Amino acid sequence: MAGLTTHILDTHGGVPAAGVAISLRRIGPEGGETLVETVTNADGRTDAPLLAPEATRPGIYEIDFAIGPYFRERGVPLSEPAFLDVVTVRFGLSDTSRHYHVPLLASPYGYTTYRGS
Repeated sequence: MAGLTTHILDTHGGVPAAGVAISLRRIGPEGGETLVETVTNADGRTDAPLLAPEATRPGIYEIDFAIGPYFRERGVPLSEPAFLDVVTVRFGLSDTSRHYHVPLLASPYGYTTYRGS
């Protein structure tokens, strides 16, 4: 399976992060082109891949994860402005025959990501 997927885990609450707004952009010489805007489901995943196999092209991409609003909605006390509001992950896709998975593990004060499977 090729294409691009993501999911978000709330490491503060120990649950999948449902209801997080996500935006995917492809970065080119003229700037970013928004390809997808979506929201995570109850499992912290998107209902469809961010990029279907046939839509995947080599290049530089960015995913914005709106985690500040997510934590506020859950009642987590945050400073104003929040230390982390939107987490942007920039990454490259080179081999479009392979599947790329970009998960985010997030708390109000830290996050990690990796190339998943």
